[in-house]
Amino acid sequence: MIRKVYGWLTGPEDPEMSDRVDNAGHEDYLSAGGGGGGDDDRDELDSPFKTLSLDSDEFAYNMKHPKRGKFVIINNRTFNPETGMNERSGSDVDAASLYQIFLRFGFDVGLYHNQTKDQMLRLMISAAGENHSDSDCFGAAVLSHGDADVLYGTDGIIAIDNFIAPIKSCRTLVGKPKLFIFQACRGNEFDNGIFQSDAVGEDKPKGLVIPMEADVLYAYSTVPGYFSWRNSSKGSWFVQALTQILSRPETERMDFVRVLTRVSHAVAHQFESNASRPEMNRKKQVPSVVSMLTKDLYLGPKK
Repeated sequence: MIRKVYGWLTGPEDPEMSDRVDNAGHEDYLSAGGGGGGDDDRDELDSPFKTLSLDSDEFAYNMKHPKRGKFVIINNRTFNPETGMNERSGSDVDAASLYQIFLRFGFDVGLYHNQTKDQMLRLMISAAGENHSDSDCFGAAVLSHGDADVLYGTDGIIAIDNFIAPIKSCRTLVGKPKLFIFQACRGNEFDNGIFQSDAVGEDKPKGLVIPMEADVLYAYSTVPGYFSWRNSSKGSWFVQALTQILSRPETERMDFVRVLTRVSHAVAHQFESNASRPEMNRKKQVPSVVSMLTKDLYLGPKK
């Protein structure tokens, strides 16, 4: 019976039960007897939503630890010939811009050039092995070639899931924001655009278990399947927009997800390719932000 109730997770045994769970959600699970019913149901535990205003500081990450945290930048500009990947001209500009902006925010920034796939993973394993108890958060940025769900080291590909896994498992980063910024292609499709006409506390109760995926944010330069644009002298569209917007003083008072929405607007509306090859000319791009953050994140300079 439990397998049927959870059919949408484990593969349905009973299509009728699967449809009923999908359509009715958690209440059908309870009515089917899941969780035992009665006063002990976990969904009846007291929630801060019942007692706190939704704009309370309790729903903002604690950014008052002694340290802001570690930020790792991996800048892969050149690649081994066997990968078939071209040099990423302009990537050094992106790396320098990111270094300066996150240094300004108080991060301990490490910049690493032309890393193999194993070196990239070792950087994450090393960072995960450190004690982050005195830090507000963790961040990493990868500037490289990429494809669907993978990034390129100088000698080949590494799955994004494998790359980030050590950080997600780091016990001293539990409940703290973990930011990943990826400037890389996610496929070979071009966005032709479409005409738009005018229209009318950090403290947790003892024993609390939170999802491993919680408090993680991924900021991708483009959406799945699409090309990511980069100017050989100015750097990538995404990093240009990100660093220029983060350098504005008003962003210190803005939640980071809201800031990234402004970045998406800038990339989508202010950039367009200008290429000699017709099939690559006048193309567009929009970033993709995947947020599992559970609180608001404010990244002003560390005081």
